[in-house]
Amino acid sequence: MTWMGGRQAYVEAVDSLRTATGRPAGDAGRAVVDRAVGLLAGRTRCRLAEAHRHLLRMSAEQRRDLVEVAAGVIGLLDVPEQDEGPPHPVPLPAPAVGVAAVRRPESWLPVVQAVLDTMPGRHALLTPVRDAAGRLADLEFAAVSPEAIAGDGLHGQGLLGARMSEHFPETLASDRWPIYERVLATGDPAETGPFRHAAGRSSVRAHRLGAGLLLTWEHHDGGPDGSERIAATERLGNLGWGEWDLVSGEVRWSEQLYRIYERDPALGPLSREESEALAVPGDLPLRMAAAEAFERAEQVDLTTRVRINGRIKHLRTVVDAVRDTTGAPLRIYGIVQDVTARETSVQRLAEVERQLAEQRRSLAAEHQLAARLQQIILPIPDGPMELPGLKVAVRYLPAEQEGMVGGDWYHAEALRDGSVLLAVGDVAGHGTQAATTMAQLRHSLRALAVTTGDPAVLLGHLNRLTCDLDRETPETTATAIVARYDPDRRRLTWAQAGHPPPLLSRGGRTAPLPRPAGPMLGVVEDARYGCATLDLAIGDVLLCYTDGLVEHRRRGPDDGLHAVIRTVDEAVAASPRQPLGELLDRLRQANPDDDTCILAVRPVTGETRDLRHYLRMG
Repeated sequence: MTWMGGRQAYVEAVDSLRTATGRPAGDAGRAVVDRAVGLLAGRTRCRLAEAHRHLLRMSAEQRRDLVEVAAGVIGLLDVPEQDEGPPHPVPLPAPAVGVAAVRRPESWLPVVQAVLDTMPGRHALLTPVRDAAGRLADLEFAAVSPEAIAGDGLHGQGLLGARMSEHFPETLASDRWPIYERVLATGDPAETGPFRHAAGRSSVRAHRLGAGLLLTWEHHDGGPDGSERIAATERLGNLGWGEWDLVSGEVRWSEQLYRIYERDPALGPLSREESEALAVPGDLPLRMAAAEAFERAEQVDLTTRVRINGRIKHLRTVVDAVRDTTGAPLRIYGIVQDVTARETSVQRLAEVERQLAEQRRSLAAEHQLAARLQQIILPIPDGPMELPGLKVAVRYLPAEQEGMVGGDWYHAEALRDGSVLLAVGDVAGHGTQAATTMAQLRHSLRALAVTTGDPAVLLGHLNRLTCDLDRETPETTATAIVARYDPDRRRLTWAQAGHPPPLLSRGGRTAPLPRPAGPMLGVVEDARYGCATLDLAIGDVLLCYTDGLVEHRRRGPDDGLHAVIRTVDEAVAASPRQPLGELLDRLRQANPDDDTCILAVRPVTGETRDLRHYLRMG
């Protein structure tokens, strides 16, 4: 099977795993799921198909959309592991004298290894080791298939980190070496052989993959005999067999069983005492239960842990016996499989799931805290607000997505000189930090309004405050609109700091107002802000809002703005005498990703009666 064939087999296998309920909608959803599968497999070192099955199970058990679960996995895992060091190419182990180490990217190697794990035959990805002059000096095994084997018996992932010069030294002096150099240099695949290798004849196909060399070995001698087939099966399944003749006392082990226990065959099989010394004490109840089952003439199948050369291995053992007529065992035989990789993957997947659950609980707690904080510092009026010369309506639309409480805010109050101060703002980010910053800006605006009514000057003060907050909490920024309305002249003076422009509905047509100059808050310490003026007429409707109203994951900001303008036009046309209530009734759709604050105003005369007669806030 070629590399592309193995990749296609994986794609088909993953497609077969996607159920009707778990299939992500569209290319974007599929990309999110596939990225989560890759991260999950790479971080837990399990196979891609296993990672995908685990993702589907989490989605079903939590009754959450598969894409949502995948996004949570990406958010948790799309950071470097603490023991990985910086996310830059890392140097190879120190080479021999005169050989310079090269640097290589390794983030894609787990994916290559996961694909090779599923491929029969002998395949290996090797990364080049070059000398000081840049010439190819050696090749290092970076990913291998289970059947890959060296002449000294080292096989499968035991070859990882080994070098060609250590296990295939004759290759460096053969005519194959210049071919490998040429494939790495040009990217053109090549095949070499047949050549004599070990006890048979072999050919090698070489392909460049990334910065490495993908080699595939193929044997040309007649089909393997029974013993070779058994040996290949043992290596592929990472298992070995053993038998114990209780009559003669003879114990036999297969070659692979010696490899599993990392034992020199010259020492012979482990004695009972040596075997028990390797066992992890915590598994004693399992072993005792298995012994009792064996005494009842039952086949035993259990997985226990052993400590070999300072490392814990998980070994699955299946044991049965040939018995006499009384049931006494005459010959015990069994199969031992090294399932360490599988058990480790299961444990790592469980740990990822635990971390995700903990993250969700933490987000939920933060969401509740931020929501309570927001309700305390940003009370939303149940009904309309009457201010000098204005009718004001407010609506707050919380984000649909859990944990997305934002820093959107408004302010509307009458000043001592008879004018009205209006403001809408949006602090970058979500959660308690955004809500806290929002509170500081809103309360500071209210306090500063005692000293000046100039919107540009007020924004300048808020900008300096945000810059000070940024020193304590980096990346603190915000946008805002501040306006002052003079009811005697019906004149609105306003300034903005990187905020979406207000919408003015006049004569049945709605358009955004031209914005005066002004950068975001917290970006430029000595920023200056300009002012614009607007004379409002009876029948006008002014809509101030935060960007959650026009920005949406399924549409661009221009599309969102056009949709809001259309809604304003339709609301004013449908209810010209009570447009604010009609408008806010129509702007009920929450943004799944962001909070939205809406402040709608219209000028009134002394003849206008109580707003509750005209405004529905249902």
